[in-house]
Formats: sequence, C-alpha cells, structure tokens
Amino acid sequence: MNNHHLQHPIALITGASRGIGKAIAECFAEAGYELFLTCSKTMDELQAYALVLSEKYQIPCHAIEADMGNPVQVEKLFSQISSLDVLINNAGISHIGLLSDMSVEEWQHIMAVNLDSCFYTAKYAIPLMLQNHAGKIINISSVWGTMGASMEVAYSASKGAVNTFTKALAKELAPSNIQVNAIACGVIDTSMNACFSSEDLEALTAEIPADRLGSPREVAQLVLQTAQAPSYMTGQIITIDGGWY
Repeated sequence: MNNHHLQHPIALITGASRGIGKAIAECFAEAGYELFLTCSKTMDELQAYALVLSEKYQIPCHAIEADMGNPVQVEKLFSQISSLDVLINNAGISHIGLLSDMSVEEWQHIMAVNLDSCFYTAKYAIPLMLQNHAGKIINISSVWGTMGASMEVAYSASKGAVNTFTKALAKELAPSNIQVNAIACGVIDTSMNACFSSEDLEALTAEIPADRLGSPREVAQLVLQTAQAPSYMTGQIITIDGGWY
C-alpha cells in the first residue's frame, strides 16, 4: 500500500468546469479524493471552483488548463501527476447537423476530444496505476454510442468507439487489477442540451419513462459508485437514462 493512500486517494476528472464533470468533481471531493481537474477554455471558472471544493471539503484540488484532444497537452498534464487511483474521461463535445455539411476539421476535432483523449489519458494513467497494482478508469459515454442519433453521426461514432475501447482495455488490464467501465448517459440536464428548443425537450421527455431529464448529480453519484465497485466489475457499459433505451 503506497503512502499516499494514508492521505487522499487521487482522481483526475477531465472537462470539469461545468455540467457532468463539475458534478463529478463535487461528488469525489465529498468522498475525500485529491482532485486534478481540467478544462480547455473556462480556466477562470475552474480555478474558482477548485478553490471552493478544496475549502469546503478540505482536500487538495488542482485546476489545469489542457485540451484533452491534444497529446502534447495531455503529456504535460500528466507530468504534474505522480500517483493516480481513478481516471474519469469526461471531456467531450457534441456537433449537431447533417453529416454532408460537416467539415473534415469538425469531424477530426470531435474525434480528438471524445475518443483520442481516452487513448492519451489511459496511456499515461496506466503506468501510474500499475505502481499501485490497482486503478479505475471510467469513460463518460452516451446512449447514442449504441443507438446512433440522426444529425449526430460523428458524436455517435465517437461514443460507440469509446464503448468498444472500454471493453477491450478492460480485458487488457483485468490481470493487472485495473478496472475499465463506461457510463452511457441518456438526456442529462446540462448546457450541452441547451441547443434544443423547449418543444424538442418536451418531446424528448415524453419518450423517457422517468418523465424527466437526468441531473448531472445523478450521473456523478453513479460514477463514484463505479469507482468504489468491486474489482470484479469491469468492461461494462452502464446506462443511466431513466429507462429510455
């Protein structure tokens, strides 16, 4: 058992300045984790939030600016992390529109942020977890990764790849006692869904048996439970969608 476990377990949460990532950060702060939080554009917000969490929960909390789709920036991020228990790949972007109207740059950007980032972070996190002979990697995915969504082909493809990445890496790392799981979210009440009109959201809600959108806090609680789950649970795509799919 490494000495750092006598202090706080350590979690890295990407894309933590708002929405689901922000809620995950609070859940893990409450649970006594030392946190490394990243964002690519809203650094002022993230720094302020990191300060709030560290004071409220008496934990070390580091805010780091990093574009998770950029391998150089991810490598630089990990140069500041010497030990890691939980990696949460939450950074993600969406793109709504016809595939034929999408530019090559837009396609490459969504794949870089949503999919390539999982490779970059895992590449650097795995050696740190091997030091402890334990670790949890949790990828935030979407029901569209299984179902596919019209007008969101690139996003759906990126999340489908994240799901398969999760299952394959879980098999590779199981002998090393590192668990890899994904949380596939339904419609969660975040700014990512602010592009939909109230009519669209009402129609969506009518399709969901729970008759409401999910809250970021609910996703965050599931992520924490997954981080604390028995080590025999690995390679799973766990859906939280109010019974939608």
